Amino acid sequence: MTPLLAVEDLRVSFPTHSGRVEVVKGISFTLGRERLGIVGESGSGKSMTGRSILKLIRKPGLVTADRMEFDGIDLTALSEHQMRAIRGARISMVMQDPKFSLNPVMTVGEQIAEALLTHQKLARKDVHQRVIAMLEAVRINDPERVAKLYPHEVSGGMGQRVMIAMMLIPEPELLIADEPTSALDVSVQAQVLDIIDELVRNKGMGLILISHDLALVSRYCDRILVMNAGTIVEECAAGELANAQHPYTRGLLAAMPTIDEAREELPVLDRTQWAGT
Repeated sequence: MTPLLAVEDLRVSFPTHSGRVEVVKGISFTLGRERLGIVGESGSGKSMTGRSILKLIRKPGLVTADRMEFDGIDLTALSEHQMRAIRGARISMVMQDPKFSLNPVMTVGEQIAEALLTHQKLARKDVHQRVIAMLEAVRINDPERVAKLYPHEVSGGMGQRVMIAMMLIPEPELLIADEPTSALDVSVQAQVLDIIDELVRNKGMGLILISHDLALVSRYCDRILVMNAGTIVEECAAGELANAQHPYTRGLLAAMPTIDEAREELPVLDRTQWAGT
């Protein structure tokens, strides 16, 4: 079966005083209509990978790939104008913090409607109905009232639901969720991820979930890629994460605290174990 997304030898670099530095170092992976998790520490290249797929890395950043194909379309060959027909309509990305992604001078309803009207021509009545239905789909009570609010008038959890509504209302085939719950309280995180999971399953979409949280990713994904220093060091089924073999993955797992934690001190990653791997 042809994958929804195929990436081969993806590299991302930025200039420094001592020359260009690669932050993503030749990674390759495929994605079907499934849920793929990408985990690793800050700076491992997770977000750069997601942004590269949508060609959101601007100069002086440089992105190269032997292949970056979405549903048979060569993304590397598309112009910026052509990419605008892909972004949002077919591939959407939920950013980390709604405070920095939502327009403070537009109401919630206007912003969700804009995401729809950018790619479709609909009557005003139909747009309003779609907006309200989408707010209901992300489990927002009283959507008529919330649609009239401005971003500063909603909570962090509700703001993230609004972001999800914006990204999913054009009905894309692939959703990239970059730390979608990092700015939320623990009690709200599961609710937001349940919403994403339900919508992805119901619509038969592909999902790339980028996160630091191994337990969270293993719960909501089918496969997991573990990244370290710009490379993929391990790939496994989500249900097999506890049996991961690479020292880096084992180190991340060992550093996770548990409810019945008895250790006086959590272990520190011993990076000498995988130096050069």
